[in-house]
Amino acid sequence: MIFNKEGSTTIITQEKTTIIDFVKGIEDRYESMKNDNIIANLFSLKNITVNDINEFLRISSTHKAAKRSFVIVTDRVSYDEAPEEITIVPTLIEALDLIEMEEIERDLGM
Repeated sequence: MIFNKEGSTTIITQEKTTIIDFVKGIEDRYESMKNDNIIANLFSLKNITVNDINEFLRISSTHKAAKRSFVIVTDRVSYDEAPEEITIVPTLIEALDLIEMEEIERDLGM
């Protein structure tokens, strides 16, 4: 796993693993990034299903309850297919833009 911290955002990338191992890796290191916005970059993983995305549900819900952003980057599953508790975008740039918008909303108390 590659953890890349940019300001208050941590981007996690994994090129060769299962989704279960990817989620476990995030959970194992969650304490060190719980105050950051998190982007799970799944772009290089080819065979991703809605069931795989659902594996992130617990982390996403916990993180959003703490008023932080959790975004998954993949073009294999659409936003409409995923549960509404999980945010999916097709590109890393869109993920960064979305986090910026969510931070503005939080600053404004929305």
